[in-house]
Formats: sequence, C-alpha cells, structure tokens
Amino acid sequence: MKAEIHPDYHTIKVVMTDGTEYMTRSTWGKDGDTLNLDIDSKSHPAWTGGSQQLLDRGGRVSRFQKKFSGFLKKD
Repeated sequence: MKAEIHPDYHTIKVVMTDGTEYMTRSTWGKDGDTLNLDIDSKSHPAWTGGSQQLLDRGGRVSRFQKKFSGFLKKD
C-alpha cells in the first residue's frame, strides 16, 4: 500500500438518539471525538415500522407536500 494516501482510522464515541453510547473505529473526526446521531436504527421509520416522524430539515418535506398536494386527489 502507498504511504500517506489512506485516511486516519481511529477510535470515536457514537451517541445514539436514546443516549446509549458505544466506541467504534472510524475515519470520521479525530481520535476521541463524539458523533451524536440525529437518526439511528431505533428512531428511523425503516426500522421502527414508521411509528415515528422524520424531522423536516429545511422545509423540504413540507415543500414537497405543498407542491404535490393535489396530484392524486380524487374528485
């Protein structure tokens, strides 16, 4: 392998949405940094069966709903 072309692989702490923490190795951040997750397997609808709502970041979902609100409307 070539020297100095690979990212630094180090230990970080990951904090899940429910507050649980675990240590893992990653190229994200610096050694000892903490990664706080906004969405994880305990809060994402794909794993929870859709019981929770995703956060509307930047109004994208509301803009989409407004744009296509009457698209499939039956009259």
